[in-house]
Amino acid sequence: MNDCTYQLLIDVPRTLRIAVGALGVCEFPAGRYVYTGSARRNFEARIARHRAQKKRLHWHIDYLLAAPGVRITEVVRSTVAECLLNRATAGAIPVPGFGASDCCAGCGSHLKRQA
Repeated sequence: MNDCTYQLLIDVPRTLRIAVGALGVCEFPAGRYVYTGSARRNFEARIARHRAQKKRLHWHIDYLLAAPGVRITEVVRSTVAECLLNRATAGAIPVPGFGASDCCAGCGSHLKRQA
């Protein structure tokens, strides 16, 4: 196994409108979100980076996690391939293309809103 996959369970306590890199201004209704990602190396460091309060905004998820009040409530680690896990996860796509700029499987987004 080359990739390690993870899902971040994220609480967004109120509706947010934030600029997300090249995606522009995006709206995130209040609720629970699941972000599916992977790392080929330095897996635990990637998760620690997501949890860090201060970081350079690089990936789409960084912009959401940097918003006031947004927090990761749980990290679920998996050996299932990123896109397979993402497709098996229920939820609506709030922002098309979010976290999926390098996705070759046509997922549409690697962020889903569950409620």
